[in-house]
Amino acid sequence: MQLEQFNSGGRAEAADFLRPCLDIPRWIDELVAGRPYSSPDELLATAGSAANPFTRAEIDGALAHHPRIGERAQGDSAGARLARAEQAALGAADEAVAEELAEGNRLYEKKFGQVFLIRAAGRSRAEILAALNIRLTHTAEQEQSIIGQQLREIAVLRLEGLISI
Repeated sequence: MQLEQFNSGGRAEAADFLRPCLDIPRWIDELVAGRPYSSPDELLATAGSAANPFTRAEIDGALAHHPRIGERAQGDSAGARLARAEQAALGAADEAVAEELAEGNRLYEKKFGQVFLIRAAGRSRAEILAALNIRLTHTAEQEQSIIGQQLREIAVLRLEGLISI
């Protein structure tokens, strides 16, 4: 979608455009209410700081749309297509790393009761595994802050790929 269309379209159309980037209604509402944006950079900067901080309920709702690292997102929604593309960019997995990621995912979910979320873009599977192992040492409160930041980073990257001048 072009920025001009986003700025001038209806509220529902703009919200529907943003939802695959990050399905947190308060975030979406803040971005829609902030229109018009003078440039994609202004929109992206706002997306990176809107609705800060996210609540636990908002994070839980957003995580429901994210697959585990190393697993293929199911469905044909825009969010699932974006998640598949993001994880495909990681390339083929070394079997040992894939097994370690799967085990790390299980340990993380057991400890925190939610999927491990990380911005995969620009990271190798080995880097993701290293981050997962570090994050397993965190408290639940530390993780909520990190997950909120990761959701923002993913949202900005997705929005950057969808918006044009």
